[in-house]
Amino acid sequence: MNAANWGTPPDLPDTLCYLNGEFTALRDARVSVLDRGFIFGDGVYEVLPCYATRPFRFEQHMARLDRSLAELRIANPLPRAEWASVAQHLSQSLRDTQGAVNQLIYIQVTRGVAVRDHAMPAGLMPTVFVMASEMKLATPEQREHGVACVTADDFRWEKAHIKSTSLLGAVFARQISVDAGAVETVMFRGEHLSEAASSNVWVVKNGVVMGPPKDNLVLEGIRFGLIEEICRAQGLRFELRPITRAEVLDADELLLSSATKEVLPVTRLDGQPVGQGRPGLTYTRLYAGYQHAVAALTA
Repeated sequence: MNAANWGTPPDLPDTLCYLNGEFTALRDARVSVLDRGFIFGDGVYEVLPCYATRPFRFEQHMARLDRSLAELRIANPLPRAEWASVAQHLSQSLRDTQGAVNQLIYIQVTRGVAVRDHAMPAGLMPTVFVMASEMKLATPEQREHGVACVTADDFRWEKAHIKSTSLLGAVFARQISVDAGAVETVMFRGEHLSEAASSNVWVVKNGVVMGPPKDNLVLEGIRFGLIEEICRAQGLRFELRPITRAEVLDADELLLSSATKEVLPVTRLDGQPVGQGRPGLTYTRLYAGYQHAVAALTA
């Protein structure tokens, strides 16, 4: 095998991506092995959902990208208008070439290329990479019956509020659920809920929608703000506060949220039914509100 082809899967999609100012075929994109994203995971990322090529909650995603970059002391390499232009070009290209109606735009910014040293070198040119893929949403069966999750201790670092490319902890956490035949791993720091491997977690009790507080132990999902807006519109009480393991296990409903899950009911946790063991009324109301927001985007 030619060394230049090592690590290149034969079925790598021949789609368009953006790398350091240029659009190129994804299979042809190359980054230096000395890029600090490759060496240290020294970078951040965002995943921007697009419905019918229209970005959903774009300003909120860009604000979170700004926050993550600021934490890493990396200047945002592109103005928002250019981020929007790149995302639009890639999502439209994927729709035109692959027929993907809805897309995910993956954005990654690393500190750049430098001789390996743990200290943060000044003056580097950040590496900017953006690609598009088809957004695969939850299935009708999952929405009708809910999904199964398992629990685990949250063994990740204490800067979970940064959307960092250093995702080995999340990889391990997600694999716990894969090994158990479940959809997600709901994690606890001590006796308090944090989040799932790649989702935020919501607890419903007596009609109140509750989530963990926004702090350094939880990545503030874009749906934090959206779910609060939907709750306000639906007349549902919304709270962010520390939630104990006992409260999670005693929940009337348990929900996941993410770009691809949108809002998804959990009906089994560690093999036991959640609430009545079926999607509840609060989930139905939140999902309807979510779809209303999507419809407003694409109208």
